[in-house]
Amino acid sequence: MITECTEADFAVLQDQLGRIPRGVFGIAARGISGEPLVVATAPRLEDGTPFPTTFYLTHPAYVAECSRLEASGIMAEWTVEIGEDDELAAAYAAAHRAYLDVRSEIGSAAGLAEVEEIKDYSAGGMPNRVKCLHALVGHSLSAGLGVNPIGDRALSLMNDVPPLAETAATTEPTD
Repeated sequence: MITECTEADFAVLQDQLGRIPRGVFGIAARGISGEPLVVATAPRLEDGTPFPTTFYLTHPAYVAECSRLEASGIMAEWTVEIGEDDELAAAYAAAHRAYLDVRSEIGSAAGLAEVEEIKDYSAGGMPNRVKCLHALVGHSLSAGLGVNPIGDRALSLMNDVPPLAETAATTEPTD
């Protein structure tokens, strides 16, 4: 469930990111101690800029592990595998569609019209390649395991990350 981003959450996000967070809709995933792991972001920022990364990974340990995995070259291997494995390709395409659906729901809940500039673009290279593990892991942490096969794979290879407590099940921020 996407939960409300409290003032305390906003301060933690600012510390995690090293900047003021933009376009915050709510917290899409939290660690077991309640800290934000992933922020749900509106599809259009306050200044009007389209923003395709709906599930923005913020927790430094997860960010570092994604960077480590990206540096290993595994994204190129997984991109080749998507091109050769019909079952994986279908699951990854379904993740792409799920991402777009949730982004649309968040936009509607935030009172935004569809963002035409990004309406067919999800994040992380979906549906045909692996471009950004940060985006794909953010999706897996938010949607739960079984939605994004590449994000799930990356999570299974991570070390020293906090346990997950909450994931997004709805797009309504809660109090």
